[in-house]
Amino acid sequence: MATEQYDAAIIGAGPGGYAAALRLAELGKSVLLVERDSVVGGTCLNRGCIPSKALITATRTLDTIRRGEEVGIVSAVQEIDFGKLTDFRDNTVATMRDGLLGLLTYRGVHMVQGEASIGEDGLLHIAPSQDQNTVRTRGDDGELADGEQSMTVQAGDIIIATGSRPRPLPAAPFSHAIIDSTAALNLTSFPHSAIIVGSGATALEFASMWNSAGTDVTLILRNDIVLSHSDKRAAKILFRELKRQGITIIPKATITSVDTGVNLGATVHYTDAAGDAQQVFAEWMLVAVGRMPNTDEPWFAQAGIDLDDAGMVKTDAYGRTNREHVWALGDITVGHQLAHRAYQQGYVVAESIAGLNPKPVDERTIPSVVFSNPEFASVGYTLREAKENDQFTNVQETLIPVMSNARMLMSGAAGSVSVVSGADANDPNAITHVLGVHIVAPDASDLIAEAQQIIGNDVPLSDAARNIHPHPTFSEMLGETLLKADGRPLHNR
Repeated sequence: MATEQYDAAIIGAGPGGYAAALRLAELGKSVLLVERDSVVGGTCLNRGCIPSKALITATRTLDTIRRGEEVGIVSAVQEIDFGKLTDFRDNTVATMRDGLLGLLTYRGVHMVQGEASIGEDGLLHIAPSQDQNTVRTRGDDGELADGEQSMTVQAGDIIIATGSRPRPLPAAPFSHAIIDSTAALNLTSFPHSAIIVGSGATALEFASMWNSAGTDVTLILRNDIVLSHSDKRAAKILFRELKRQGITIIPKATITSVDTGVNLGATVHYTDAAGDAQQVFAEWMLVAVGRMPNTDEPWFAQAGIDLDDAGMVKTDAYGRTNREHVWALGDITVGHQLAHRAYQQGYVVAESIAGLNPKPVDERTIPSVVFSNPEFASVGYTLREAKENDQFTNVQETLIPVMSNARMLMSGAAGSVSVVSGADANDPNAITHVLGVHIVAPDASDLIAEAQQIIGNDVPLSDAARNIHPHPTFSEMLGETLLKADGRPLHNR
């Protein structure tokens, strides 16, 4: 069988892989995109970001209805039609996926379904995916058709974007009632009770969503607070809000074992902060303690791809691996495991391959968002990180009383906005810049975009504080905080 030729071949059609494919095709390159699943979009589109946010959007309707009585609108929730809710989730995913597939086809990206690996010969070898007899080729109509028993591809450059998978607890691997986020999204009803282990975005989003749907939620934390690596003040406020909403939170717990079985639920045994043995029971136990890179296939070692001790692919700032013309991006590289980071990495890798001169991804400008209730969003340095960094001087944290904002007052939610600022310690004439922004608020996921632009473009604090924000909006909170940080507060002291 003849070896097919492409300018670039990409392993994995998740956010980073398809972003690179689209940009390379836009730059006139011939591109092959290989995906083991029968659909494009990866975990984010099919099993993560999009389906979970569709359900979160739906369950927030319940919170709005419940709060109606406080503002004079009396109504009641009769029932949750989980079938229609599932249709809403699935239709949202399908619409986004069909749009992506159409765009890849329009750009001329060649797509196949199969298991790809890099051989010692430097060629890309593609075998049938699990449960398939052939490598399947996607036609111009977007449909997959059976093809060859295998494919061999020679590409000028190869991009590895194999993504990640949920990490299990050492004391309790996934089985029966111990589930990961993918299984949690596939439940046929909201749980009556659930134990969630973890303190990051996935754990908090499921805790908020299920709590809004009436689930008795217990959140077990290894540390004393949620989002333990984030801004402490914002994390404490979110911690208090989750408890106020009725979520049981067990901090400083160490899980020792879990009893489970078919249709038996999960009994979690743990030691509490005092070292005493405790246990808690629920219908389901969701483990959300991070993700593992998909780099453990034998071909990574056989191809000589350098990995670190955590299994992450070692790359330079532009995504180059130790193998010439082999690149890596997304969740298998060190940094934030976020779709929007992978998008940008895809652009950087594609433009580097094309001979352009892109700027590398700057990790400090990547926003982190938790779609909890209220939302949490953060970008840049925390106060502790900035103070510990010798690069900065005159580091300060500025806050405002957020309930002075009319929209926050109307929302009935608690929140916070903090701005971390400082100057270059090596420049005696340096002006103050915004180093970090941390927000807890109903629309924090949208508010953080302005902060990202300020930090990413190194806008001086005095210039950022001159930005005009429409009134009355949540965005005014950031404007007010910037003004105060610049020494000229308006609606606060």
